[in-house]
Amino acid sequence: MSKVALIRCGTYNYEDVKEAVKRGIGLLGGINRFAKKDEKIVLKPNLLVADPPEKCVTTHPSVFGAVAELFLTTGAKISYGDSPAFGSMAGAAKKAGLAEVAGRLGIEEADFKNGADIYFEKGKQNRKFIVAKALLDNDAVISLPKLKSHAFERFTGAIKNQFGCVPGMLKGEYHVKIPDPYNFAKMLVDLNSFVNPRLYVMDGIHAMEGNGPRGGKPRQMNMLLFSEDPVALDATVCRLIGLDPEFVPTTKFGMEYGMGTYLESEIEIVGDDLDSFKDDGFDIKRSPLRTYKAKGFSRFINNRFVPKPYILEDRCVKCGVCVNMCPVDPKAVDWFKGDKGKVPVYNYDNCIRCYCCQELCPESVIKLKVPILRRMFKR
Repeated sequence: MSKVALIRCGTYNYEDVKEAVKRGIGLLGGINRFAKKDEKIVLKPNLLVADPPEKCVTTHPSVFGAVAELFLTTGAKISYGDSPAFGSMAGAAKKAGLAEVAGRLGIEEADFKNGADIYFEKGKQNRKFIVAKALLDNDAVISLPKLKSHAFERFTGAIKNQFGCVPGMLKGEYHVKIPDPYNFAKMLVDLNSFVNPRLYVMDGIHAMEGNGPRGGKPRQMNMLLFSEDPVALDATVCRLIGLDPEFVPTTKFGMEYGMGTYLESEIEIVGDDLDSFKDDGFDIKRSPLRTYKAKGFSRFINNRFVPKPYILEDRCVKCGVCVNMCPVDPKAVDWFKGDKGKVPVYNYDNCIRCYCCQELCPESVIKLKVPILRRMFKR
């Protein structure tokens, strides 16, 4: 039986969050179950990009600080880190408010910049990875995901948070090599199995709905979640927002690969009443993901059925992040005739539907359009 602690916390007031974190970890057996004196523990928040806390893109500094402070009481040596999609970890941590908290607590940055080649014999689909050196320098990882919607995988939570353990621009290579969202999810599950965090603490006090994981809207959910089982944790959140856990590939394959369970009968909820958190109005796509194949006739058909990204031209600031982050060659989104003074344009014949452009647009002006044929067939 997997256990998920669900704790109500309606504010990021530091003392309130500290009390909620202490209670949640206490319900799982207490902090000394997860760290010992002199162990090296690295905290892995979600630092997708350098955005301020109020945008709900990153793990909130109050949650990060409360968890770090509690782990410091064990006598363990605590560090923290993540590898943003672009830019430096130091810059992202500063903008997100984590660097200030880390400095106050005397917590150093772990090495998420340099990579190390590893071979993971237990991997089901992927056995070779390049991971942040910090994973090999520490005894255990504590994962601090943020509750957010996600265009490519429907939902980003406990399992997907470990994709930040792949250094920098190498993440784009995985999208090129594995454009199918189901196979990509299998890779994420293999990666999570290798990282094997000792504990997951999800920041769901304010979540992100809609055009996530960067361009969506904050939504108050008033909860922190704690578990040793990332599948059970993610599945619990899915049920709270009216999303079938089987429609989230990372959850589906997480269970199939034996990493945890999404079955309600095998999950024990402790803490506060689960029904009191349910929010069926949460803006997230609740239909199954559709595989995209970018070759030949399949490409022709899928271009007319699979949602495609597009730019709101009147709001585009022409920063070029979408162009820089497009992982394919030739690029699926590029400057119009090389003119950086004009809005970038898409060549959908090159697009693999990884949605990296939509995910990382700093102005949230890249949306997803459902083709008219799909809307007609759906009706």
